[in-house]
Amino acid sequence: QVQLVESGGGLVRAGGSLRLSCTVSGSLDDINVMRWFRQAPGKQRESVATITNGGTTVYADSVKGRFTISRNSVKNKLYLEMNNLKPEDTAVYYCNARLGTLLTNYWGQGTQVTVSS
Repeated sequence: QVQLVESGGGLVRAGGSLRLSCTVSGSLDDINVMRWFRQAPGKQRESVATITNGGTTVYADSVKGRFTISRNSVKNKLYLEMNNLKPEDTAVYYCNARLGTLLTNYWGQGTQVTVSS
C-alpha cells in the first residue's frame, strides 16, 4: 500500500497558476499509474491527468494545454502544474495511485483550489 499527501492548493485569480504536489510513500514499486482527480461541489469526481510508469500522459479535454502532470525519477513526488486557471477549475484536487495486479486505488486527502473571476 501507499500513502499520499497533497499540497499546494489555494486561492488564485483567473489566469493565474498553481503547482500541486503529492508526496508518495510506501510500496512505490507496485504503482502502475498515478492520476490527479478533482471534485467540484455537486459534481462527480473526474480524472484530470494521468501518468503511467512509462511516462505516458493523458489529460481531460478541459485542461489540455493548460495543465501538466509530472513526477520525479524515484516516483515519490507527483506534480500538477496548472496554468491559465479558470473559475471552472475550482475543486478539491486529489492524488491517486493504482497499485498491483488487483489495480487497488489509493487516495490522498485532497487540496482545495479556488479560482476567482
